[in-house]
Amino acid sequence: MDTHQPAGVGMLLREWRQRRSLSQLDLALLADTSARHLSCVETGRARPSRTMVLRLSRALDIPLRERNTLLLAADYAPAYRESSLDDETMTSIRSALDTMLTAHEPYPAVVVDRQWNVVTGNRSMAVLMDGIPPHLRQPQPNVYRLALHPDGLASRLANLHEVRALFLERLLRQVNATGDTQLRALYEEVSRYPVPAAMEQAGDVENSPSPIQVPLRVRTPHGELSMFSTMATFGAPADVTLSELAIELFYPLDGFTAAALRALAS
Repeated sequence: MDTHQPAGVGMLLREWRQRRSLSQLDLALLADTSARHLSCVETGRARPSRTMVLRLSRALDIPLRERNTLLLAADYAPAYRESSLDDETMTSIRSALDTMLTAHEPYPAVVVDRQWNVVTGNRSMAVLMDGIPPHLRQPQPNVYRLALHPDGLASRLANLHEVRALFLERLLRQVNATGDTQLRALYEEVSRYPVPAAMEQAGDVENSPSPIQVPLRVRTPHGELSMFSTMATFGAPADVTLSELAIELFYPLDGFTAAALRALAS
């Protein structure tokens, strides 16, 4: 007989509080409640109101998807819808993404979801996707697989060891902050990718002075391109899908890269 029961809201809240390294008193102060009441909620002696679940979720900075999970665990309806980008209600969002991606050319830009799967990108992403084999593109490209797999961008990175260390550190930090099992599986997968033998023997090329600690230095037929990136997200999202989207914008780190990207775009 299967005796597995879904985790109660109290247990889930305690896990999130511990993930945020907060005491019950710390969280009670942030959520404007009492430590005694919070203790009763976590142990299952008290059922929190819908308002209290949402207040604690905001205080713990819990992602919208997991806020819905907490509400369901407390026998309440979800508060946040999850739409497809193809829905009519997301027309303005699609338009905004298209505008941002197109306006950023001739520099690469890509939209990713919570698991770092590529949702869409602009035409200038071709400089990074060039030579990526089909098995890394299908069924959906993933930024970490594209960057770190030996058959992917890793074989063309002049500073692979630095980029690999930075990417794995960033992904592990996200895993610890969210508790996302799919992200953990992704981390375990990509952290086991072997480093190409040529890279192990040659090592990384020395960096010139730069304001960016770890730029993306890509060897191409047009020369070595050096770029850095910034991340953009939507403010105050009320939709799970929208809350999990991020736009990564790449910029040239030197004049040679800027000129090369402009030439490629033309």
